[in-house]
Amino acid sequence: MAFVADQQPYVVPTNYVRVGDRLLLHGSPASRLMKTLSSGASFCLSVTLLDGIVFAPTAMGHSVNYRSVVVIAKAEIVEGHQAKLAAMRDFVEYVIRGRWATVRPPTAAEIAATMVLSVPLVEASAKIRTGFAVDDLKEYAGPAWTGVVPFKWTAGEPVGDPRGDPAIPAPERIQRYSRPQ
Repeated sequence: MAFVADQQPYVVPTNYVRVGDRLLLHGSPASRLMKTLSSGASFCLSVTLLDGIVFAPTAMGHSVNYRSVVVIAKAEIVEGHQAKLAAMRDFVEYVIRGRWATVRPPTAAEIAATMVLSVPLVEASAKIRTGFAVDDLKEYAGPAWTGVVPFKWTAGEPVGDPRGDPAIPAPERIQRYSRPQ
């Protein structure tokens, strides 16, 4: 998340969830990010997933394959206990569907101490790069290996919190994420 506060630019890693045609953000009302965004300031959210490194026959031909999106927006404060509670449920359910039913919901004090912002998805741009190098065919006569080293997102084996009950297994859905496909 990129924004300007007190004439200083900032970039802050931010957790968000998409619900329909909006993004939801949450955090401490005392944070610089939440204070700035709740004031109606414009900001930019950029997300990029690296899909591979492209090796070309020339130094200048190297690239990366990726998927990216940029959102330019203004946030709106989510008001009211029920609306904020619903947003918090959306965050938890985004991590893993069905999780909300197994965790303690936020208390009234926790909801009151949390700012939730809604970001309408009005202006967004997506960009994708796929494939191999685009160098001229004559460049491929050299000795360099060319191709793509793909990247994959994979989950590791779940690690239980030592403070939790070891008799409670990780949810089946999480266990499936960590198994080799």
